[in-house]
Amino acid sequence: MKYERVFIEAISTVLPEEIVQTDELEQRLEPLYARLKLPPGRLELMTGIKERRLWPAGELPGDQSIKTVQKLLEMTDFDRTKIGCFIHGSVCRDFLEPATACRVHQANALPLKCTVFDVSNACLGLLTGSLQIANMIELGQIEAGIVAGTESSRSLMEATVSYLNTNNGLTRKNVKPAFASLTIGSGSAAILLTNETLSTTGNRLLGGMVCANTAHCRLCQSDSDQSGGDAMSPLMNTDSEKLMMEGVATAKVTFDDFLPEMGWRKEDINRTFCHQVGKKHQQLLFETLELDTKINFATFPLLGNTGSVALPTAAAIGLQTGFVPSGDKIALLGIGSGINVVMLALDWRKTIPDGADYTDVTGKL
Repeated sequence: MKYERVFIEAISTVLPEEIVQTDELEQRLEPLYARLKLPPGRLELMTGIKERRLWPAGELPGDQSIKTVQKLLEMTDFDRTKIGCFIHGSVCRDFLEPATACRVHQANALPLKCTVFDVSNACLGLLTGSLQIANMIELGQIEAGIVAGTESSRSLMEATVSYLNTNNGLTRKNVKPAFASLTIGSGSAAILLTNETLSTTGNRLLGGMVCANTAHCRLCQSDSDQSGGDAMSPLMNTDSEKLMMEGVATAKVTFDDFLPEMGWRKEDINRTFCHQVGKKHQQLLFETLELDTKINFATFPLLGNTGSVALPTAAAIGLQTGFVPSGDKIALLGIGSGINVVMLALDWRKTIPDGADYTDVTGKL
């Protein structure tokens, strides 16, 4: 797919203040570690994740999405009457119905003549929402749109710790599917897309490529459908090793189509932002795609895997901290359970500052 009229004006992110260190999490798992004689430090060694963050208890995903969209509108000084579509794209949502997008739309006084809905596509929700808005802009149906989302990992983390500590039937072998849940973090992000007339930055979305390898849709599954509030006590079952291997293999197939579609060579890509899983995933992905990890901005060591907001959060922080000079070609490399892959190509020209200080993240990376 290619676009001629679509621009990404800005990406915003808001990070939780509460930090949970990986060694602190392992201390909470002492009953499991003692019973199975697991060595401390195992989780960080396997994933490269040192810490992750949590929103305050009782906060709904929509509460934070409201603030993140407000930040996006304020940093761009964008005329909200021009927003023709608002999509909420995170895994976590306030209720089964109505769409979480409705409350965020109302709280930010977005126009009545606005298409409003939720998108659910695991860790690719915000990228999928971006494609929906880009298509509407390219067709001339709307002038601009916003996709946003907030992932909250507190309930998943607490439910997983309780399950691991109290299930005496677990062994070293069958405990592995639950460990991926301990890498999940919380975060929030929003993306503003416009047509060429409204863009002040010239950051053009050139196009992209998608791939659905749904033969592997059972490699990562949650419990039955639930809302994202405090009442949710989810558990995830993830075959991390096979999901990584099949996800990267699918990414390779997609990448080989993505480059000629965009008219790029691997050498043309100056910077990448990827879904944030862990060090083994990043290493295998870049080896397979034959890319240098130096062009990638990674946040997983300090934020963990923040689901659908992981890639846009990495992009927002990388852009705000000068990782992308003007004129760089950016590849957004998204891989999500399903298995789905979305890869997007950007010609980046100008970053609108958001006024936030990210040294608490970048200073530790």
